[in-house]
Amino acid sequence: MKTKNIISTAAVFLSVTFFSAQSQKSSYVLDLNGASTGIKIQPTMYGIFFEDINFAADGGLYAELIKNRSFEFDEPLTGWKQPNTKTLSPNLDSGFLTIITDTSKTNKNYARITVLNDKNYSLENEGFRGIGLHQGGKYDLSFNLENVSGNISAINISLVDENGTAVSSVSNIIKGTGWQKYNAVFIPSKTIEKAKLKITFTGNGVVNMDMISLFPQDTWKGRKGGLRKDLVQKLYDLQPGFLRFPGGCIVEGRTLAERYQWKKTIGKVEDRENLINKWNNGFAHRLTPDYWQSFGLGFFEYFQLAEDLGAEPLPILSCGMACQFNTAELVKMEDLDPYVQDALDLIEFANGNAGTKWGKVRVEMGHPQPFNMKFIGVGNEQWGEDYIERYKVFEKAIHSKYPDIKIISGSGPSPDGEFFDYGWKELKKLNAQIVDEHYYNSPEWFMKNAGRYDKYDRSGPKVFAGEYAAQSVGVVKPDNKNNWLTALSEAAFMTGLERNADVVTMTSYAPLFAHAEGWQWTPDLIWFNNLKSYATPNYYVQKLFSNNKGTEVLKITDQRKPIAGQDQLYATAVKDADNKETIIKLVNTDAKSKSVTINPENISLGKKLTKITLTAPELSTENSFENEPIQPKEETSTVKKGKMTVEIPAKSLVILKIK
Repeated sequence: MKTKNIISTAAVFLSVTFFSAQSQKSSYVLDLNGASTGIKIQPTMYGIFFEDINFAADGGLYAELIKNRSFEFDEPLTGWKQPNTKTLSPNLDSGFLTIITDTSKTNKNYARITVLNDKNYSLENEGFRGIGLHQGGKYDLSFNLENVSGNISAINISLVDENGTAVSSVSNIIKGTGWQKYNAVFIPSKTIEKAKLKITFTGNGVVNMDMISLFPQDTWKGRKGGLRKDLVQKLYDLQPGFLRFPGGCIVEGRTLAERYQWKKTIGKVEDRENLINKWNNGFAHRLTPDYWQSFGLGFFEYFQLAEDLGAEPLPILSCGMACQFNTAELVKMEDLDPYVQDALDLIEFANGNAGTKWGKVRVEMGHPQPFNMKFIGVGNEQWGEDYIERYKVFEKAIHSKYPDIKIISGSGPSPDGEFFDYGWKELKKLNAQIVDEHYYNSPEWFMKNAGRYDKYDRSGPKVFAGEYAAQSVGVVKPDNKNNWLTALSEAAFMTGLERNADVVTMTSYAPLFAHAEGWQWTPDLIWFNNLKSYATPNYYVQKLFSNNKGTEVLKITDQRKPIAGQDQLYATAVKDADNKETIIKLVNTDAKSKSVTINPENISLGKKLTKITLTAPELSTENSFENEPIQPKEETSTVKKGKMTVEIPAKSLVILKIK
């Protein structure tokens, strides 16, 4: 993810005049050759890029509903309010909260609450832009409390709506001495998008509180303290080949001290050290000072999610370089060993048995079997000599101990230019295995670059198209839209990725998630609020390609040439040996429909044709929480053997599945 506008895109191309309305012809005969090309589609061809940006983790996929549950933000009361407490007052008519610090603990802060008038003191949490509640749903409340002094006999907690009316309340009798853990269940009487948690007490005195937490019971796979079900379901439906995590620039951090350190994200959730999120103040136009990382969604949970999705886990680790768009802080080469050791230890954590130090940690966390990790990324989108120098050290250490692990290296944040060329030149010399390329650019760029990989070196490193998305306005522009124009241009580009599957073995759109009110970057694949989510047109393009990736590339041509934008037509074809299908993907970016005849050679096509069409009335059309006008439409028919002719609507992606 870039934090700086490296490229400048042109104005939004929303008029149909952007697409030539004067195509040379409206009928095409495409030759489909069934002879083996030997180009296998890797199971990892289409995957998921996850980064905690736009409230993707805390406030999003990680289903915790309480913000700053353990008072660890730089401003410890962020997310919390005491409505009847005044700053310059002894608050004899209410009470007050004081933050106590215990430096012996990883999460060092807890709240000391002094209640002087239990009829008037209250403490509230606002959640992540509110707390989303579903009527009749069950919500697990938990908190740690120590009764210090006085006569407080009970703690009363309510979920209240926007008007302060309680929709569910529980009361816990305070018992015993020392720290105790309390649990309760809420069942809201109505659906609310922006509820609050309200705490009051019975009796006056002093108590300590920490880890005040609220989760829906209806999480993905019903796991306690788990992930938001509707969001994971959308990921599952993509049938991803891999899950890249945790980013993204968040891997690097603004400084090395703020880099992502995986060892701090495993073990007991309450012992995971909170950290400011890089995107807290990443963009001046979308400052988000209440954006932190609780790491409730940590590396164990990422590996578990990948397993749930049937995807290969692909962790990316710091290579000792902070984000080059920020401080560009470097660890000295003589001090690099701990960073390299983190990579080696991670492989052991994922794949080692219970007899190894880190494999034992995984087993104790509840996963006896290895995660069978095959890939690891060294750095995110670093560039220049400093990166190559550090990559060499990582590569040697990893492959000396784990020769079968495939390493992802980087070519920087841009798809061309001096640093890109330098990175590729050096990585080729080093026989790098997979090189990550990133491109955020205009829809026009994506359509013009469908043939980008046609002439790539077949004997060089493989390509991971790790971050890409068409920008309707420009990079880091808040007005970017997930409209049909961007999705259509990405579909055109993806035909070139698939056609060159002997070079491109992994691809992923980025970013993945965005909260409707908590976002920093647009466009994004899936949008959500506190209650629901919707899929963008770009999501459906990704889904159609991933769900129909096939197993081997077939040759489809127009006058013996790849179909890469001539007359605004794009095409790729694959064989699916598993389902005994032939699959053809066609993209028409023209303002007119096209009649396409498929002429089969060296192949006997079946009679059942499934035609899936994705299109929109206008290039500016978008999906929303209220409506998804852009969704795939499927129809089946019987066709005669031999040639077949189909109509490809204007401005559309069409999938033909013949069985």
